[in-house]
Amino acid sequence: MRLDDAGPNGLLRLDAIARFLQDVATDDYLDAGFEEGRAWVLRRALISVSRPARFNESLRLTTWCSGFGSRYAERSTQIRGNSGARIDSAALWIYLDNKTWVPKRLDPEFLAIFGPSTGDRRIGATLSHSEAPGDCLRKSWTPLYCDMDIWNHVNNSRYWAVVVEEAADEGLITYRAEIEHRSPLNAGKEVEILISKSKSGLKTWFKSQGDLCASANVEYVEVAGLENEQSTISALDAI
Repeated sequence: MRLDDAGPNGLLRLDAIARFLQDVATDDYLDAGFEEGRAWVLRRALISVSRPARFNESLRLTTWCSGFGSRYAERSTQIRGNSGARIDSAALWIYLDNKTWVPKRLDPEFLAIFGPSTGDRRIGATLSHSEAPGDCLRKSWTPLYCDMDIWNHVNNSRYWAVVVEEAADEGLITYRAEIEHRSPLNAGKEVEILISKSKSGLKTWFKSQGDLCASANVEYVEVAGLENEQSTISALDAI
């Protein structure tokens, strides 16, 4: 865990976790023999931090395909640290044709390589977050060039950076966070951020030109008896 991954409290930030997750997913996909030209976009992701990672802690990431549908697949990832860090994630990725950007069926070769670890577990892609209430705090955000990825869309981790800013007072020590993506955001366009805070957590909605693009829920969790915690989670736990 490097300097750029840690917040002022010395803990691994939520947006840095998102970067780790998408990087190890890409590494695993390429290591399996698939080329970079195939496109996947994030539909939803669940991240559970039972024990946060600390600056300079060595981390091991373990990832596998944990479920699939006709045009999407779920990837689970564990992050474990040599000082006790314990982070689990499950992310649902939609498989796209990289020319038309239309969802396409999973290839037989993908299922042959990644299918066995799923135990033939089928999953859905339904989104479940509620609409923003009328009494939300409202802010504006204009994504910049440095927020973009190679698809010219705001990168997944940048949404979490906004959430981290709003939750800075709570510190985000142990928590459960979920994001749902509906449509991409582009640079230079003003985004309306709607925020609802409570003692138990934080909810955030991202709107562009009145349309909901993404929403993120963070629940603050007090963790006891870590040795009895399950080692894996599923995105289905959140719906």
